[in-house]
Amino acid sequence: MLRINIDFLSYIEQLYEEQDRKDITLKKYPKGEFIFEQTNRNNKVIIIKDGLVKCYFSEKNGKDFIFEFLGKGEIVGEIEAICVTPCLCNIETLSDVEAYSFSIAYFKSIINKDIEFNRLLIEELARRIMNTSTRASFQQLYSIKHAVSRLQQLQEKQNINLSKTDMAAYLGIDIRSLNRILKTLNK
Repeated sequence: MLRINIDFLSYIEQLYEEQDRKDITLKKYPKGEFIFEQTNRNNKVIIIKDGLVKCYFSEKNGKDFIFEFLGKGEIVGEIEAICVTPCLCNIETLSDVEAYSFSIAYFKSIINKDIEFNRLLIEELARRIMNTSTRASFQQLYSIKHAVSRLQQLQEKQNINLSKTDMAAYLGIDIRSLNRILKTLNK
């Protein structure tokens, strides 16, 4: 549910400290700000140093689907930079966020010459594919009631408090269904 990547964060912190120029900058984003907006062009790649963001897709019918909650060491904007495409989804801060920011040109130059960065990026992308596959199969194999119960356990374990709207969007259900399930779980 909450993804972090301490190895990637450590490597980026090292690059940040060793740089001669200011190719990597440290930026702050207040809670509730959009770092990226779906369908817009972006001009940067971000790696979260501290804080929490949600990564979600907004449908034309006004409904949102949350892919992941991302924390320390997670990268965003990399797919758009690699594929030269507008933002696939929204990235919104759920807390104050501090993040390392690179221009797309600098990101691509690192990809072309830094094997360790490439290794960490490929591992991250592979982990995301595995997590998405696992989550999709879980949602197909288990009841929504079980998924809500598991989501509550994960929130407690990871010490996060999601709104009902975010819980429903993460599970791909409407709030009325979520409320019904929560009511039966609380009995």
